[in-house]
Amino acid sequence: MTGRVGLLGGTFDPIHLGHLHAAEVAARRFGLDLVLIIPSYAPPHKDGRTGAPAEDRFRMVELACAGRPGLAASRIEVEARETSYSIITLEKVRRLYPSARLFFIVGADAFREIDSWRDYERVLEECRWIVTDRPGSRLDGIRDILGGRFRDRMRELRPGEEAIEELVESAWIFLLRVEALDISATEIRRRARAGESLAGLVPEAVEDYIRSRGLYRSE
Repeated sequence: MTGRVGLLGGTFDPIHLGHLHAAEVAARRFGLDLVLIIPSYAPPHKDGRTGAPAEDRFRMVELACAGRPGLAASRIEVEARETSYSIITLEKVRRLYPSARLFFIVGADAFREIDSWRDYERVLEECRWIVTDRPGSRLDGIRDILGGRFRDRMRELRPGEEAIEELVESAWIFLLRVEALDISATEIRRRARAGESLAGLVPEAVEDYIRSRGLYRSE
């Protein structure tokens, strides 16, 4: 595939409408032909701990992407069955889409810890970046996270502005305000544990899957 491919990684424990909203806004504003939503097998920042097994988390991502053009679930990290590091994932995606321009979509909260990622400077150099706001973690101060050449090529996308080719050539890290939905995976798991409705938080198919599998009941 040529064109533009986005990568949205995370634990997705479970995936929710906030994740999907960010993916769809990024796809629209950056003209992404495809967004791969990539659940981790064992996230390094959580010491590998998750509430639901990797296969269940992947299946929920798959269900969430169904009927949403341009979004696709990826097994790249789940099938590796090892701690998920972004540099390895990017190398694998690059092999799958050697002619595509890659865009790594990440929340502001995660980006604030970018210097703790394995080989973070290599990770930054491997692709363009789309940093989105998250509830409780705005974009304010993001410019101060990095210095030197990375900071110099950081750019906030203005309201209504699209990332045309000239802009993508001149900048490397983009700040994107997506009017983030105030949805928490922690609250979703609490509701699931209590048997409460998840309507308005996750796609209906994901809620059905959580119920049928009894996920998060013993968390």
